[in-house]
Amino acid sequence: MSKIVISTSSFGVDSNPPLQLLLKAGMHIVSNSFGRKLTEEEVAKLLGEDTVGMIAGIEPLTEHVFASSSNLRVVSRCGAGLDSVDLVAAKRHNIAVTNTPEAPSQAVAELTLGLILSALRRICQTDRQLRAGEWPRMQGQLLAAQVVGIIGLGHIGRRVARLCQSFGAEVVSHDPHIGRSPDGVTLLPLEKLLAESDIISLHLPYSTASHHLLDAESFARMKTGAIVINAARGGLVDESALEEALNSGKLGMAALDVFEQEPYLGPLLKCNNVILTSHIGSLAREARQRMEIEAAENLLQGLIRAGLMENP
Repeated sequence: MSKIVISTSSFGVDSNPPLQLLLKAGMHIVSNSFGRKLTEEEVAKLLGEDTVGMIAGIEPLTEHVFASSSNLRVVSRCGAGLDSVDLVAAKRHNIAVTNTPEAPSQAVAELTLGLILSALRRICQTDRQLRAGEWPRMQGQLLAAQVVGIIGLGHIGRRVARLCQSFGAEVVSHDPHIGRSPDGVTLLPLEKLLAESDIISLHLPYSTASHHLLDAESFARMKTGAIVINAARGGLVDESALEEALNSGKLGMAALDVFEQEPYLGPLLKCNNVILTSHIGSLAREARQRMEIEAAENLLQGLIRAGLMENP
């Protein structure tokens, strides 16, 4: 019996038609029992030598993992990013890799907007003080009065741009991979965007080139009181430099949904001017259902192309 591994920390099997077809075809499904992101060794052990396909989360899929999974032929990422997958190693081991770039886009864009509004209106800070018996009258800011700098104009970045424009904000962007920006969005060099934006929101994949894209030097270029939002990938932000910029007053607020190490247990937990969420960008019911079904359909079609499944 061939094995399918689902390594994401949560995944609905019963209401997923493509997965049900795989079960009817005799596939055995093994899930992630840890309820968190797997380590390299944990995912290698879970895959073993009898797995033919997997639905992957954001765990590291490395040369070591692929070399130890001799029968693996299809990796279907449940999500947009592929930075956790060694694509060169996958090709070398004859493993097809797919993703679901469109499915989570609206959910992540809406969370980003929520983080922006919460930071501007100090919603989380006010809530904490009210629960502590205070009656704070904290003055916030209007999104309509801000310049929003979006770094990365892919599926998510473009949605965030439209959402911010609908509030009346001015939107600028930096993306070296596009030649033409959406209507009303001004393309800028990165240094100019950092210097002119009131809010900087990250929407690009992680790579060695983008590691700590926002570091101490970047924060120094920003306006005093600027707001940084990261719902993309943790490695894009130097978290130690971010803590220093928040504590010094250089940055007014930050909001992070992603971290270099997850679960996050670092010093930002003690900062009052940062909003922290637990990598929930795609965890909107409608988006998650679509993403899981698309990931399973990609897996099914990949196994058919590999000759390991008949077309149902």
